[in-house]
Amino acid sequence: MREDRQRLDKWLWFARFAKTRTLAAKLVTSGFVRLNGQRTDNAAKAVAIGDVVTVALARTTLVVRIEGLGERRGPATEARQLYADLNRDNAALVSDRDNG
Repeated sequence: MREDRQRLDKWLWFARFAKTRTLAAKLVTSGFVRLNGQRTDNAAKAVAIGDVVTVALARTTLVVRIEGLGERRGPATEARQLYADLNRDNAALVSDRDNG
């Protein structure tokens, strides 16, 4: 795989969306992950910086943009630097003025 790419399951594990790499792969193969709006069931799918990943979890759906490719599964502070949370940026899609 090219240096500017990384496996999706590996990135999910490095970014701490799953406790193990096996669980990250199961999350993808079960259909709970979208890459750039397209549903994928291939855990080996290559991701790059700038890709948007949507993860449907039990109680929430996370939308993040990949900001970095990890080299290891480090502490949570290091993992948060791998992505930008897009849920916060678009939290208010409808303003009060739109209601009439």
